[in-house]
Formats: sequence, C-alpha cells, structure tokens
Amino acid sequence: MTMDTPHPSTTPPPRRFARTGTDWSSALFTGAAAACTVLILAILAVILGYLGTLGLGQISWQFVTGGTDADMFDVQKAGILPMLIGTTARVILMTIFVIPVGVTTAVYLTEYAHTTSPLTRFIRSAVNNLAGVPSIVFGLFGVGFFISFIGGGIDSISGTGEPHWGKPALLWASLTLAVMTLPVVIVATEESLKAIAPGLRESSLALGATKLETILRIVLPNALPGILTGAILAVSRAAGEVAPILFTGAAYFLKDTPRSPTDQFMDLAYHVYVLSTQSPNVEKTRPILFGTVVVLLLLTFSLNLVAVIVRSRIRRQMSAAH
Repeated sequence: MTMDTPHPSTTPPPRRFARTGTDWSSALFTGAAAACTVLILAILAVILGYLGTLGLGQISWQFVTGGTDADMFDVQKAGILPMLIGTTARVILMTIFVIPVGVTTAVYLTEYAHTTSPLTRFIRSAVNNLAGVPSIVFGLFGVGFFISFIGGGIDSISGTGEPHWGKPALLWASLTLAVMTLPVVIVATEESLKAIAPGLRESSLALGATKLETILRIVLPNALPGILTGAILAVSRAAGEVAPILFTGAAYFLKDTPRSPTDQFMDLAYHVYVLSTQSPNVEKTRPILFGTVVVLLLLTFSLNLVAVIVRSRIRRQMSAAH
C-alpha cells in the first residue's frame, strides 16, 4: 500500500516564529523600567550634589582630625574625630558579632534543618518578623536585655558598688546593632548557600568527607562572596542608625574617644541629630551639620568599598582556581 502524496495546493504554509510587527507592550514596559532607573539615579545625584555643595566646604584637616574640646558648635574650631572613631568602632564590632551568628544560622537552615519541621518554620518566622521590627524597638530591647539584664547581672555577680557593665557602652550598642542586622546576614548567606551546585556537596561526600568537612572546605568558601554581600548590606544599614544606639551607648558630648568596649562614644549619626535639633543656632552650625553628613557618607562608602574589593578578589581567585 502506498500513501497518497498531498497535493501542493493543500500543504499548509510553514509557521513563522519571528514577529513581523512591533511588540508595543514589551516596548512600553521596557521604557517604563528605563525611566524608573533614570529617575532613581537622578534622585541620588540630586541628593549627593546637594549634600556635597553644602558640606564639602566645611571639610578640612582640622575638621576631620579635631576634637570637641573647644566647642562642638563652633564652625571654626569644631572637629569630628571622636565621632568618626566611635562610628567606625561600633560598625566593626557589630560586624564581628553578627557575621558568625548569621552565617551559622544560615548554614543550619540550609544544610541541616528539615524544611517542614516546626523548629525550622519557627526560626524562619522569627527571622522574618525580626526584619520588620522598628529600629527604636531594638534600642529599647538593648537597654532592657543587654544593659539591665546582662550588664546589671555581671555587676551584681562581681559585687562592685558602681555600675561598670550595667550602663550604656560601645559593647552594648554594637550588640544591639548586630541583633538588628542579623536578618540581613542570614537571608544573604542562605541565598548564597542555595546557589552552590549540589554536585559539589555530593562529590565531596562521595570522596569520603564528612558533612562538616564538606561545609567548611567546600560550601562556605564558595559562598564567601555572598556572605560578604550580607556584611555590606549590614554595614550600610547600621552605619546611619541612631535609634538603636541612642539609649545603649551614644553620648551627647565626650572629650575623649572610647578606650574600651565599656566606654560610651560619640557617633556621627547621633551628632547629626544633635546639630539639627539641639544646636543653640541651627543656621550658624549648618556647615558643621552638612560636613558631618558628608563624612558619614564617605565613611559608609569606604567601609562598603573595602568589602566590595575583598569580595571581588575572592571571586577572581575562585574563577582562576576553576
């Protein structure tokens, strides 16, 4: 039996997959996305330009390296070195506290915890809720838990008459900021761990490595760029926060810089608040205000830049190794 060959006139024409017209909907959404991007960049440029115009003229060597011995409201004599040191110290201490806890929690949730277990759901719910708590609540938590409970408890055990630990200090302010930025580090680390190919874990286990050895030698080194991304986001959020440190360690005025974690400190962000609300002459101290804001932005950008450079080097080394 032979099949009848279809007549050429009855053969359907080939389908065309390429569009012949203009996809106006895609063009519309592409244009809207581009316009939003340009708008965001324009707003950022206006803010930085405005702050730079009013604040760069105040920045000098004396302003950056000077202290508050004379008068912190005097435009000619005021310096911000104590605030600069205090802000840098609290951010560095906060990073030292938050990274190990955040990474450990993310490793547990990704590598060990069962997805459907009640404990896992409770931890994830706690992390999500923690991310939405207002910053002033963290400040009150720091006063009640770190200063009154932990610090006061240490003073009671040591038997000292005057409070040494149970008072506002650099240590408690950094721990309060660490609790506040913990969800940022956990989420960023967890996403970085999930992005690692399962084959790397399986290959390590197949070669005889234990699960812990696989995590320490294979998983975490490959996830290090994502962990540094979480650290960058944490530093960016914590550098300008005032409410969490308002009750836990920041001081209105100090002549000296902090010499130990139990000392109070002056802070750039809190100093901006003081200059804008409690200055005897706000118009006269406006140059100090905007100069302090510019220095705070430069400090935040510098800390982020260091983390970005380290992350880029690690990525290049990992690419070269592969």
